[in-house]
Amino acid sequence: MMYRPSELQRFLQELGTHAKKGLSQNFLIDGNIIRKIGATASVSSDDVVLEIGPGPGALTQELLANGAVVIAVEMDTILANALERLQTPDQRLHIITSDILDVSIEEALKPYLKEGKRAKVIANLPYHVTTPILTRLAPRHDLLESITVMVQKEVAERMTSPPGSKVYGSLTVFLHFYTDPEYAFTVSRNCFSPVPKVDSAAVHLKVRHPRHVSNVDAFFRMTRTAFEHRRKMLRASLKDLYRAETVTAALESLHLNVQARPEDLPLDALIALFEVIADAEQTR
Repeated sequence: MMYRPSELQRFLQELGTHAKKGLSQNFLIDGNIIRKIGATASVSSDDVVLEIGPGPGALTQELLANGAVVIAVEMDTILANALERLQTPDQRLHIITSDILDVSIEEALKPYLKEGKRAKVIANLPYHVTTPILTRLAPRHDLLESITVMVQKEVAERMTSPPGSKVYGSLTVFLHFYTDPEYAFTVSRNCFSPVPKVDSAAVHLKVRHPRHVSNVDAFFRMTRTAFEHRRKMLRASLKDLYRAETVTAALESLHLNVQARPEDLPLDALIALFEVIADAEQTR
């Protein structure tokens, strides 16, 4: 099996390649973790799975064994070509050689989705592209049912943290707006080859209809601006967008602490704050 270290090394040598640091390639070598990922995403024969960064294909094998249709997006040409060996007799594996950020999600998924059915995303995301990929995928409740990702442990904690936590931030708010995030399990750095410098974790995001906000772009502009100055009170952290007295009056009208910092407010309170401020700005 490809998750055995000796098998992985022999496989890469036969291909004349190696794990590329520039692509943040750290390959899973623990069969239990591979099975847990499939179980966390509840992958079955009814599913269409978009797998991002399959690498040598250890997880791809598991997904295909569970009966899923798998659209594997791999930007490493050598590894993408090598995935062809996993093709099933009923042709359930479809390989796209590209960066996921350059792929049309609609074009990749729609040929394989039955009417009313949504796909599941499973990915092992490098740190530097985690936020861009999640930002693109999370709002797609029309196409996606869930997103199960392996990320650095500190990122997983940020994705799922409660209000008041020191790692609660604009990414947390964004993900809670579009999904129900759940910290699934921690993965030791020793489960990868080569061994990365930090541990990882799996996060399961159940994609759903977003909360109602009168202006989504303006709402996220407010939350990003607020968390850029997270240690300041909201009336100060939002000064580049709104007058301090407007923010203070909005907090008072919502019976919130006028000295509140961004990290003190849960999603619903941030939405309420935005709507009150937006109304006030319109009536100025």
